[in-house]
Amino acid sequence: MLAIIGGSGLTQLANLDIARHEVVRTPYGEPSGPLTFGSVAGSPLIFLARHGYGHTIPPHRVNYRANIWALREVGASGVVSVASVGGIRADCVPGRLIVPHQIIDYTHSRASTFHDGIDCAVIHVDLTHPYDHTSRAKLLRAGELVDEALIDGAVYAATQGPRLETSAEIDRLERDGADIVGMTGMPEAALAREAGLPYAAIAVVANFAAGRGTSGAAIQFEDIERTLLLAMVRVRRLIEAYCRLQ
Repeated sequence: MLAIIGGSGLTQLANLDIARHEVVRTPYGEPSGPLTFGSVAGSPLIFLARHGYGHTIPPHRVNYRANIWALREVGASGVVSVASVGGIRADCVPGRLIVPHQIIDYTHSRASTFHDGIDCAVIHVDLTHPYDHTSRAKLLRAGELVDEALIDGAVYAATQGPRLETSAEIDRLERDGADIVGMTGMPEAALAREAGLPYAAIAVVANFAAGRGTSGAAIQFEDIERTLLLAMVRVRRLIEAYCRLQ
């Protein structure tokens, strides 16, 4: 059963045929909200709004461990994350949908492992390739089915937030090899790997990163909501095609 974690702009799936909601308790506290069970294109699906259904949880306070634990506990077989990002690379312009292939983690002070405590054995997971190859390939195939020109591959810089970056910080991220920047990619991807859940992401470019394009002088917040509103219609169509491939 596929799980979708929705980010900014995707607090619900309009094409989800809802069957029930379930509150799940975890050893790590409360998830971002109740899990929504239903189906898309006849395939069973679980949906969770990462920032809460009222978009009230900032990225540095998301309980990533509880979210991933809850999804695994109810039988999720894999996770597709939807997250809004800022575009750094020239072709990563507002409105584009990207299937990233790598992550650089700049976050700090986030609970980033399930194996943390006096009585826990130290566990190291291999994160050489943080996104699941099969899930990425399926997303790209789904894009072809709905004529969505997905960008195949980008390096996602995960920053702490909730503030946006300075233009100098974006320059640094670019020198480090980052193509897009967001605030929720880690530790979510690492926790999914620890939990044994294949994980891939759809990155939605909401705006140019600081100092780039129309964000040269300042971020144009008035444009972000409109860009996400239009882009999420395409994201829902992409998810439906992905479900048909399950």
